[in-house]
Amino acid sequence: MMQVLSTSGFADYELLDSGHGRKLERYGAVIVDRPEPQAMWRPRQGPDAWQKAHARFVGQDEDAGAWTTAPSCPKDWNLRVADATVECRLTSFRHLGIFPEQFPHWEFMVERLRGHQGARPKLLNLFGYTGVASLLAAAAGAEVVHIDASKTAVAWARHNQALSNLGDRPIRWIVEDARKFVQREQRRGNVYNGILVDPPKFGRGPNGETWELFEHLPEMIGACANLLAPEQAFLVVTAYAIRMSAVSLDTLVREHLAARGGIFSSGELAITERGEGRPLVTSLFTRWHG
Repeated sequence: MMQVLSTSGFADYELLDSGHGRKLERYGAVIVDRPEPQAMWRPRQGPDAWQKAHARFVGQDEDAGAWTTAPSCPKDWNLRVADATVECRLTSFRHLGIFPEQFPHWEFMVERLRGHQGARPKLLNLFGYTGVASLLAAAAGAEVVHIDASKTAVAWARHNQALSNLGDRPIRWIVEDARKFVQREQRRGNVYNGILVDPPKFGRGPNGETWELFEHLPEMIGACANLLAPEQAFLVVTAYAIRMSAVSLDTLVREHLAARGGIFSSGELAITERGEGRPLVTSLFTRWHG
């Protein structure tokens, strides 16, 4: 059965309103207005509320848009997410360095890692971006391998590690093509207790390698299935490609893990608005644990 995993946010984040293809959010003390094609309804709040935004991204395409900011808008600022501190920035591709809708996955991951029996659990974070999940996993006691093709993202993640006072935790920050890394890990015979897969629709590796979600995700899931430890293991896959259905993602993951038994759950990730509580769906997911 498909389900919706929704979060109402946390102390430093909330979805204030949405509609007419946009969303109004609070990141700490900073209010931002960004495009959101899934918000096809009417905003609940009037223009006065939206005009209070400190920053507004103009343009539907992240490659053809820009931020307009109020004089009071900071260049960067810190946000607290559970046991991690993250620096927010207004990037040229309309994101701020954190995806709050992932909060239910982070809670699931932390619960599994803290309940792990025996030696320190190992987590592999593929397409790890600015490292929020990696930091929360390390704070929960895991040994973490963080993979991202962007030097900028990995440097940002290292900066977040320092902000979080987690510099003594075992995290390997690696600038690498995710497909090549998992292929090598299979040959080495390495295994992990948890794997996070949060790929873009399209991307390039540090040496110009190409990532196409619909072409390469099946191979990636198969490799990840081979890298999961025989016991006490879990997998979390997120896809932001709306053309893919949650049922398709569920079927793909089951193809590689059904023989292991365990528990599958699939559906959509959403953020719930403050007040009336309308869910704004942002992505698809499938989770499995043994």
